[in-house]
Amino acid sequence: MYYFVERSVAIIKPKKPFLNWLLETFDDIPTNLTLESIRIDCNSYLIPEVEEIEDGVNFIDEKFIDLFSLELSSWTEDETIWPKELTLKLFWEWFDVEIHPTIIDLCDTEVLNKVEREVVPTVH
Repeated sequence: MYYFVERSVAIIKPKKPFLNWLLETFDDIPTNLTLESIRIDCNSYLIPEVEEIEDGVNFIDEKFIDLFSLELSSWTEDETIWPKELTLKLFWEWFDVEIHPTIIDLCDTEVLNKVEREVVPTVH
């Protein structure tokens, strides 16, 4: 039997300005890194259950600093090379967000939190 999960999902997909930042910032990035490749292997976040896409976007707007920090820290935790100001405008310039309201659990096992990580927003 399958179960509806009382959450929705937000998928954060980098845009060209994010790729440009990666290529300008890191010397050891593979030269064949493409926008397509980083948009395929991107992060998904469980968010509160929403019925309307707009409600999910509003939640993302509220959490953009945490999400921006998570996206940047997945490439480097050295905050000195992050953009100086993490603004909502910059977030939407650097990322597309897909909101998927319905999650159906196809697994027979209970969902477990394996690692808890506290995200502390950075003020620049």
